[in-house]
Amino acid sequence: MSETKPSVLFVCVHNAGRSQMAAAFLTHLAGDPVEVRSAGSAPADAVNQAAVQAMAEVGIDMSAETPKMLTVEAVQASDVVITMGCGDTCPVFPGKKYLDWKLEDPAGQDVDAIRPIRDGTEQRIRALLAELLPETA
Repeated sequence: MSETKPSVLFVCVHNAGRSQMAAAFLTHLAGDPVEVRSAGSAPADAVNQAAVQAMAEVGIDMSAETPKMLTVEAVQASDVVITMGCGDTCPVFPGKKYLDWKLEDPAGQDVDAIRPIRDGTEQRIRALLAELLPETA
């Protein structure tokens, strides 16, 4: 990890659902001690509104988020890169920790189908947070 605060990048194809929910959870649960980014290899035009609704149900507002393009700079600036179904499109750099989370794609699904994805994402974020900031767990 970097000497200042750890930095995490969440990557999925469209940066409209899974990676946005993961980034929102980590930002919400960790606050300022962790730098959080998300991006997509082929960003959508907008964040999945059913995902926004599912996150609002747990008190997290993602309504102002927009999908962002994955860049080499974002990967280089991150200590931990977590992919979610983006395949081999994520650049790999030595010294980074890479994790691949198998999470169902919420694209085209309603809020009822997204709730279990949201809840599984939260569990993974809480475990990640315990690794990143063990003194706060």
